Amino acid sequence: MAVKKEFESAKNWYLQSFPDFANKLNGQKETFYNELRNDAIEKLREMDFPTLKNEEWKYTNVSPILKNNFIPANNLNKIELTVEDIKSKLFGDFDYHLMVFVNGIYDASLSSVGELPPGVVIDSFNNVVRNQPEIIETYLRNHSKVITAFDTLNTAFTVDGAVVIVPDGKVVDKPLQVLYLNGRDDEMVLSAPRNLIIAGKNSQVSIIANYEAQSDNPYFSNITTEVLAEENAIVDLYKIQNESNNAFHIERVEAHQSKQSVFSHYNISFGGKLVRNDINSEMNGECIETNYFGLYLGSEDQHIDNHTLVDHAKPNCESNELYKGILDDKSRGVFNGKIMVRKDAQKTNAYQSNKTVLLSKEATIDTKPQLEIYADDVKCSHGATIGHLDDTAYFYIRSRGVTAEIAKSMLIRAFANDVIEKIKIEPLKEQLNHLIFEHLHRVEI
Repeated sequence: MAVKKEFESAKNWYLQSFPDFANKLNGQKETFYNELRNDAIEKLREMDFPTLKNEEWKYTNVSPILKNNFIPANNLNKIELTVEDIKSKLFGDFDYHLMVFVNGIYDASLSSVGELPPGVVIDSFNNVVRNQPEIIETYLRNHSKVITAFDTLNTAFTVDGAVVIVPDGKVVDKPLQVLYLNGRDDEMVLSAPRNLIIAGKNSQVSIIANYEAQSDNPYFSNITTEVLAEENAIVDLYKIQNESNNAFHIERVEAHQSKQSVFSHYNISFGGKLVRNDINSEMNGECIETNYFGLYLGSEDQHIDNHTLVDHAKPNCESNELYKGILDDKSRGVFNGKIMVRKDAQKTNAYQSNKTVLLSKEATIDTKPQLEIYADDVKCSHGATIGHLDDTAYFYIRSRGVTAEIAKSMLIRAFANDVIEKIKIEPLKEQLNHLIFEHLHRVEI
């Protein structure tokens, strides 16, 4: 009963916060999205937040999130930041377009989007909903899904996010870095960005979603990211989550792919007290390629949960999934990866692997690779391994006069390298390697 009351209390908090939130929407109150928002808040009244009794959440207890009364960012005064304030949060040494969101709300003064090919839109969700609603309304009405109460929470309380639309045949030749800077010293804030990426036929785009903290105070990032890759489109989405270890972070990614498209998702998790990534791809055409590459690093008492689903709905498609975890102290990891091969999806080639290294005796991992196959002419494999650093390799390195700490760092880098090497942006690789050792408090090599 205590859990039930706790969950009801959280729901009531957000329902009571909604009228004040709605009164501060200004121009969005007159848009089509306000109808979706009002529908979502009504669904929230009827839905329960997931518990350990839900199969998809059996290893992740969300009650630490629900115990806190997070205030929607739109209900609070804006935090004033300068370009200098955000420099240390950005990945550098390469050219990129930049969008900055502070607690989920776009800050144009900190952003810098350069010249774009004709027809390409890189803008905030708020601007697009108010000024060009026709370019996203059909998608949001026809494709958006509500699976859990966290989805309704995002739909109800979002005011902003990144919108990237690349027309047929256009290539955005440099990546878009989107900095999501979250947290406040004076309040526990709810950040609820909604991101939409639409890549037209024969188009190409690369996005770096960079999640960082600006406060050690607890906050909650509740994100929805939707991707539509049309025929022959190539979309690379890099997510680097390096938030405070007092932060809570839940994101659902929904990708819809048409024939011959390629969607690659790179998911690197460093920070967060409780992190949940739901990444789902629907392969709705022939000769589609889907790639999921993930690396999660846990320390202290972090909990990092990665749930993935690749839905092979049509024949002659390929998916590759490689997730690796490095867990230290009392951290806990969860990996639940599912490959669905439907009856018509003959000639499917699907690969999935999850490997985890435990650096301490108290670190734990729950891993559940799944295959659900209804076709008979397929090549599918999945597997999971859990262990400690290789004693033989460690002994060999030490025997060459290498110190114990550097030997361990060498093994950690070698283990993570399979994922890091998949990244196509060269300067980003070394910066991520630096973050690995910084997060694990190990000697960098």
